[in-house]
Amino acid sequence: MALIVQKFGGSSVADKERVMRVANRIVDTYKEGNSVVVAVSAQGDTTDDLIAKAQEINPNASKREMDMLLSTGEQISIALLAMAIESLGYPVVSLTGRQAGIKCDSNYGSAKIDNIQVQRLKNELDSKRIVIVAGFQGINKADDVVTLGRGGSDTTAVALAAALGADVCEIFTDVEGVYTTDPRIVKEAKKLDDISYDEMLELASLGANVLHNRSVEMAKKYNVNLVVRSSFNREPGTVVKEVNSVEKMLVRGVTRDNDVARIALLGIEDAPGEAFKIFSLLAKHGINVDIILQSIGRDTKDISFTVTESNLDKAIKLLEEKKDYIGYHELKQRSDVSKVSIVGAGMVNNPGVAAQMFEALYDAGINIHMISTSEIKVSVLVNSKNAERAVAAIHDKFHLAD
Repeated sequence: MALIVQKFGGSSVADKERVMRVANRIVDTYKEGNSVVVAVSAQGDTTDDLIAKAQEINPNASKREMDMLLSTGEQISIALLAMAIESLGYPVVSLTGRQAGIKCDSNYGSAKIDNIQVQRLKNELDSKRIVIVAGFQGINKADDVVTLGRGGSDTTAVALAAALGADVCEIFTDVEGVYTTDPRIVKEAKKLDDISYDEMLELASLGANVLHNRSVEMAKKYNVNLVVRSSFNREPGTVVKEVNSVEKMLVRGVTRDNDVARIALLGIEDAPGEAFKIFSLLAKHGINVDIILQSIGRDTKDISFTVTESNLDKAIKLLEEKKDYIGYHELKQRSDVSKVSIVGAGMVNNPGVAAQMFEALYDAGINIHMISTSEIKVSVLVNSKNAERAVAAIHDKFHLAD
């Protein structure tokens, strides 16, 4: 008998038909003799609808009250799913994050899980019940409900698998696994049988929406056996694991991220500490910076960098307020850009991969604005209108459909 943790997203339980399909899927796993714990997201657009309701009442509502509101979405879905399993005649119990013992820090809206007190979970499993847990939520030291932020239900599932020592954690999505790129952009995109934690983490961080990067980080840390599968069919999916060097492919995937904006500060004094002024200021205000480019003139330098588009206005306001402190001459910004990246653990020992990527873009007539590299990824900034063509050209260049 295995202990299996499963996670179903909002689209998987969006309506009655899908709830019953998921219930049958869970029951089939249970009937095979397994212990089953399931993390579930809020149904369909429930979270967006709740946010809209909050906006109607108070656009400046506190994060604490927003967490109190948003956590109700998952409570609805776990109760309905448990009712569906009951209707099939199987023992089941639904638990909120609090009831499941999920202890978090007090960062409302994007809390991190500190630990899971598993005794209640183990008691329910010992009683042969299927356990349905609300994803995306837990409680802090003040006994307040907190939510885990974007991708929180993925993180909940992996945390449950780690805490319980589960044999496998299955993440069910609306795709059949992890692909070499988005099949909506390149119809020849190929599903991967397996991918390393590091490669999946890069893909998740660079715009692939299959798994959230926090869940992958946790899976790697606790060596959780992770599988990405479709909630709509019984195909095997993609295994996320540690991959031996002999298995490493040159490039595993191509991603596109449209949530990007570029800021350029021109005419900064070419002196020590100028970059520190800029990036420590942004960090202090919670603004993450990705690609950075510095160019040097005779007496001054220009520094360009990317932020998420959602942080663009906040970053510009901050930099303009601190113009005299930073000492730049001019600020320029543009949001009509996208980040296109290649990822592959095999790149570290194979020179010339970046050159092939740049050649593919050159052949497609696509200009590169900025470049960032690491051991297993290369990212470029291009015009948004060219992003899908860039993905297709790079995917073809590395023969990822073969």
